[in-house]
Amino acid sequence: MKIKKAVIRSVEFPLKEPFIISYATYPEMPAVILELETDTGLIGYGEAVPDEHVTGESAAAAAAVLKDVLLPAVIGMDPFNIEAIHQKMDSVLIRNPAAKAAVDIACYDLMGKAAGQPVYNLIGGKAKEALTYPKVLSIEEPRVMAEKAERALAEGYVSLKLKVGQGHPQLDVERIAAVRQAVGKDVQIRVDVNQGWKSPGMAASLIRQLEPLAISWVEQPIRIGDIAGLAEIRTKTAVPVMADETLHSMDDLLEIIRQRAADAVNIKLMKCGGIYPAAAMAKTAEAAGITCQIGSMVESSVGSAAGYHVALARTNIGSTELTGPLLFTEEIGNLHYELPFVRLSGQPGLGIEIDESQLEKLTVARMEIGGAAK
Repeated sequence: MKIKKAVIRSVEFPLKEPFIISYATYPEMPAVILELETDTGLIGYGEAVPDEHVTGESAAAAAAVLKDVLLPAVIGMDPFNIEAIHQKMDSVLIRNPAAKAAVDIACYDLMGKAAGQPVYNLIGGKAKEALTYPKVLSIEEPRVMAEKAERALAEGYVSLKLKVGQGHPQLDVERIAAVRQAVGKDVQIRVDVNQGWKSPGMAASLIRQLEPLAISWVEQPIRIGDIAGLAEIRTKTAVPVMADETLHSMDDLLEIIRQRAADAVNIKLMKCGGIYPAAAMAKTAEAAGITCQIGSMVESSVGSAAGYHVALARTNIGSTELTGPLLFTEEIGNLHYELPFVRLSGQPGLGIEIDESQLEKLTVARMEIGGAAK
């Protein structure tokens, strides 16, 4: 089986409401949907959701490098040779992990369909039976976030993720305190700063104020790449620290381990290059006693399903936050959410069906490379 043809679609997913985090506001979510076709007639789907602030890519750039660099390098290869495919991609292009993730995910979808197995069975099998997800709240005024948190619990959510890091730092403490007061002491609250607290000293001071609020963890409080700063914060506070934007590669993970800079890490397929590197990083973190989360760059059912397959196959991935499909007014897949669980279908590959009419409707640009499959 060989990859013979690729279709690259630039799409825009409309959001129910703007997605607001510390460094940006997204009125809609741009992405790239990749279709790989083999000489046996199988089609696999992948997705890239890049972020200039995190992966250094835009959606337009991801589409361009797929067309001009990555796909010409991998067309003709067997998708089962996934390590060779990653080596090939890395040899022709440095970084660009979201674009590489689209190729990786599509290859795993093809592998699963060819083998008649769900992707999780190709990377270790089921390590757990159920996956849950939190309600993610964008940055707003404390009262508004508290009201939305109460509504989320009434809808059936059992955990919350609060985006903070915008405006005066003390306002973040007020936001978190307002939500805790509204939902009571037993609901799990995760705090994601998205690099919004400017220095280790400031972050440590704010986190100490959060200690009475029983926060599960604080995610990426300071700027990307400051591993020493994360280590400093961890020694000065009692709340667990999670590394997110700082973690892209295995090299980053090994340095985090060396400096004892985090209690947990947020692995995102868009940051590390897909399923294959994500699964490897999770096993390395497990050996170091670090728990993992599979996080979201607000992907559709394609990228979200890929992340859930990784989470299901690894024991030390204790949480997931792949809720992109729930934020869109229009989607292309049928990943099944049933509060507070997500249910993978068990069907071959990613286990989702693509609505071709919806995909066509949301496509803003289309490119094709390679010949028609035989």
